[in-house]
Amino acid sequence: MKSAWLAGDGFHTMLAMSTLVSSTNEVSAARPGLPPLLWLCLAATWVVWGSTYLAIKYALISFPPFLQMGSRFLVAGVLLAVWMRWRGAPWPTRAQWRNAFVVGALMLGGGMGGTANAEVSIGSGLVVAFIAVIPLVIALLNLIWGVKPSKLEAAGIALGLVGVLMLTQGSGFKSSPAGLVAICIACVCWSLGSVLSQRSLPLAPGAMGFASEMLCGGVVLMALAAVSGETMGWPLQPEAVVAWVYLVVFGSLIAFNAYMVLLAKAPAALAASYTFVNPVIAMLLGVWIAHETVTRFEWYAVGVVLSGVLLLLFKRRG
Repeated sequence: MKSAWLAGDGFHTMLAMSTLVSSTNEVSAARPGLPPLLWLCLAATWVVWGSTYLAIKYALISFPPFLQMGSRFLVAGVLLAVWMRWRGAPWPTRAQWRNAFVVGALMLGGGMGGTANAEVSIGSGLVVAFIAVIPLVIALLNLIWGVKPSKLEAAGIALGLVGVLMLTQGSGFKSSPAGLVAICIACVCWSLGSVLSQRSLPLAPGAMGFASEMLCGGVVLMALAAVSGETMGWPLQPEAVVAWVYLVVFGSLIAFNAYMVLLAKAPAALAASYTFVNPVIAMLLGVWIAHETVTRFEWYAVGVVLSGVLLLLFKRRG
């Protein structure tokens, strides 16, 4: 799997699903008796990444969308780049920096920036439920490169899109057309950046590629913040600062490394299991902690979306 192109939190790692869809012929079965390290890594990808969407919402109290994401990725990118240089990793080449700028602008600038904008007016649980459609969009974009889905995958794409249409009819998205547009743009930008990073814009190998993408994406986001006239909400609220630090440390650094361990040591299906767990975790946390409202119809819609993604994951043997 081309893990050098994966990025930080729950939204970032939907790229893993695209790799499963486009480059594997079968999914390995999970082996019994996982060691404690892998259980810890699973907990990080399931719970930490599932919680990042609620953290984004709390950070919005003092950090406006583009400024929040830009500062977050710049700090995380600098820390990771310094760490990798200390370990002897070379700097990316000029071509790799160019690729990192394009991919970072799409995935982090458009993708994460759009996500934060959507959460200004839409509950975090509904946002992450919508984001679950990204593997389906990536499968459609791969058609441009001649990667055709199997009948089972095509059924998964159709089912997932039906679920998204159901989700947009729920009260959460109907009450905020601007939020719906923002999350649609985010999903398209993220998916396009994911496919380009796989097909034609390779980054530097290993975590240095990830760091360069965060640095470039952070610069783009800060530029968007300046153009939008965003300013910090002074005085900074303690809960917003804690949420921002949580996103940098746990969402972009710890959980990412946990995911890399899973890619190296666990079956592919187990490593990608966060795809199904994150939306449920995010919705439950939103209802429990932030008192967000999710209707029964919206829960049904989420179930339809995840069923479509499940068909993509457990596709027929090639």
